[in-house]
Amino acid sequence: MKDMNKRYGILVGGGPAPGINSVISSVTLEALKRGHSVIGIYEGFRHLMEGKTKIEFLTIPKVTRIHRLGGSILKTSRANPTKKEEHLRTTVETLKDIGITHLVTIGGDDTLFSATKVAEYSAKYMDYDLKFCHVPKTIDNDLPLPAGIKTFGYETARAEGARMVHTYFSDARATGRWFVVIAMGRKTGHLALGIGKSASATLTLIPEDFEEITLRKVVDTIAASVFKRRAVGTMHGVAIVAEGFLEFIKEEELKKLVTSHQTISYDEHGHLRLAELNFSDIVKYALLQRLEEFGLKMRVVDQEIGYELRCIAPCAYDIDYTRNLGFGAVEFLEGGNSAAMITIQGDQFVPMTFDELQDPETGKTRVRQVDTESLSFRIAKEYMIRLEKKDLEDPEMLKKLASAAHCSPEEFKKEFGYVASDNCVGTIS
Repeated sequence: MKDMNKRYGILVGGGPAPGINSVISSVTLEALKRGHSVIGIYEGFRHLMEGKTKIEFLTIPKVTRIHRLGGSILKTSRANPTKKEEHLRTTVETLKDIGITHLVTIGGDDTLFSATKVAEYSAKYMDYDLKFCHVPKTIDNDLPLPAGIKTFGYETARAEGARMVHTYFSDARATGRWFVVIAMGRKTGHLALGIGKSASATLTLIPEDFEEITLRKVVDTIAASVFKRRAVGTMHGVAIVAEGFLEFIKEEELKKLVTSHQTISYDEHGHLRLAELNFSDIVKYALLQRLEEFGLKMRVVDQEIGYELRCIAPCAYDIDYTRNLGFGAVEFLEGGNSAAMITIQGDQFVPMTFDELQDPETGKTRVRQVDTESLSFRIAKEYMIRLEKKDLEDPEMLKKLASAAHCSPEEFKKEFGYVASDNCVGTIS
């Protein structure tokens, strides 16, 4: 006989990602099929931590066709109930009052951390056995899943981003200009690299490939590619730069870089609000200034890709992936389990506990960096057009580079030798 006393709750935290509604639909349909009620909780933890119940009972007619929609029918927020004990207690009390027995959270590392602390608090202080399962979501693809396993939303974002960059490249070729494109991705370069590789960008710069991160080095790497292209008669290009570089620039330096109309602010989890800093504008003008030092005035267009990718309709891959994850979350909880993130590995559901994902130093979820030793990255870098050490060792090529930069070969080596890469065999197009 089915246990009719279970009540599932679903909430979404963090930024939007293609496939959220597909998870909501899958969880709801499976829980209802097993005889349970399902409540959609609006705007993540925001209202719960204030003792408010902004909720809706989910039914088959409400969710049956939402899997193809972008955005989130339950909306989302970055509200963090773990910063104050009173918020944590109120969140637990509100969930208990609603009668939630099983909670499915959809989000990234911050949402997982919050859900973990809420469940721990409910058991330790409130005599409330709240079961929860987390479904990993982020277009950044930076949750610590095993190699090759992506977070949902990434593939849709990559495909749309690549389409946009391909259009930029056509414009660059037609007009003889350069584009500097900043791709969303806090701390890591997964999305930037995926877009750049798929769109055959001139070069893609990610923080994982830099031992020391400074704006000057990022700009000089792009400038060196500009000169390399011009050395062979090509005046256009597209450089993709991961937004995550901002996380590694010292705040003191950052304050010097922002223009007078920009301010630095932080979200509820203590992260810089990267989207509120016009990083593409910063890079563009720093690049123009650097090129002008060598007598080169060039047209550069700056673009930022991120919000355009988060709420588009999911691709077939992400629809299929998220429907599977939603089913897996319910199956995991129905087995009497709790406190884990559901993943699919080798065509099997594999729950990963917070302890497996935790960074012992920060106490929060580890961040998965791009593996610069991987085959995928090695191939991506092979086809970028970047200054190489062998360019500087070839007298004829060095002469062409210096001519493009209106300086002597010795000066060119002095100014740009430090950004020369070991291996890139990019084609000119």
